[in-house]
Amino acid sequence: MSTDELAALPWRLDSPLSAVPSAVDAQLKEYLSRSQEEFSPIGSLVGGAITVLSDFIVNGGKRVRPTFAWAGIRAAIEGGGGSPDALCGKGGDATSSSSADFNQGAILNALSAFEFIQACALIHDDIIDRSDTRRGFSTAHRTFESKHRERGWLGSSEHYGVSQAILIGDLAFAWADDLYNGSGLSATALQRARPAWRAMRTEVIAGQILDIALEANGSEDVADSFAVIKYKTASYTVARPLHIGAALAGANEQTQSMLRNVGQDIGEAFQLRDDQLGVFGDPEVTGKPSGDDLRTGKRTTLINEALRSGGEPQVAALRAGLGKGEDSTEADIERLRDIIYDTGAQAKVEKLIEARTQRAIESLQAGGLGADITAELTQLAEKLTHRRF
Repeated sequence: MSTDELAALPWRLDSPLSAVPSAVDAQLKEYLSRSQEEFSPIGSLVGGAITVLSDFIVNGGKRVRPTFAWAGIRAAIEGGGGSPDALCGKGGDATSSSSADFNQGAILNALSAFEFIQACALIHDDIIDRSDTRRGFSTAHRTFESKHRERGWLGSSEHYGVSQAILIGDLAFAWADDLYNGSGLSATALQRARPAWRAMRTEVIAGQILDIALEANGSEDVADSFAVIKYKTASYTVARPLHIGAALAGANEQTQSMLRNVGQDIGEAFQLRDDQLGVFGDPEVTGKPSGDDLRTGKRTTLINEALRSGGEPQVAALRAGLGKGEDSTEADIERLRDIIYDTGAQAKVEKLIEARTQRAIESLQAGGLGADITAELTQLAEKLTHRRF
């Protein structure tokens, strides 16, 4: 069955987690198309900016956050104390033929809203990190920069690119709220999940604030890098989407707490895997140049662990070689990889990934949820935390 055919199927309470990406893709395209039609009359330049945002959102992304939000909804209904009625009000059974279309749109709108939070975070993160590529394409600020340069406009092309990218990131953040709060889910459901939704939006920004500050003050403390992981990635990637989905569907407090803890473990393992990929990863897998974290000198948990575990000559060589940008040759990057590996940091981070993944799986299996959602969440956790180099 094609992606379009899968996305066109009526959304049901037993729709598998694997169905989320294609369904969300279809919903995002529809919302972006409607928004383009509504706001392009402001001017062609605004329409062009919306196109850049649309391309950024549509071209790539694993739809991890909507998938975990759907997992939270299903977990609530399959043993977590929730119910279909909790989503859309009395009589809102998402499997009933009379309300299937309404509920499909409402649920998928709410799930799709997470992708706009993600878009904002990535667009702004790429600016902060001065990244040139994302998912194998030019980053948003580089796209605007190129347009400015090609048109021979006045002023700095680089400043123009950054300025416009900041604004479409802000637009994505605004549209996330529009799509979520206007999803069609009941006011009661949205109010029930409001504290978690509000916390998620603040936590992802707080994580970025910590990340920038720690980079500026030169912290090489592993605990500091873990704080960034907790808020910048784990919270809004897994923990809060699971929490929000469960709250929307009326899960009991025990289930919500369990899912949030599970999500925190999976999210931390997910980011630790990203740290590994940022040093040892294949560009075909990561969509970024190989050794990007080494060229930028970003103090990830992996690098901080190497600085903590290494001998004096190793630490001195790491500090001397990190953060040289394009001046670093492939041979330089390979030497830094060898040093990190020899300190044992890669092996230590791998153990952290395994420990968190296993703890999450054990909690799921003891959580009293339905067999299907437990199995699907377990499989998803293993997939995300065991991505290949």
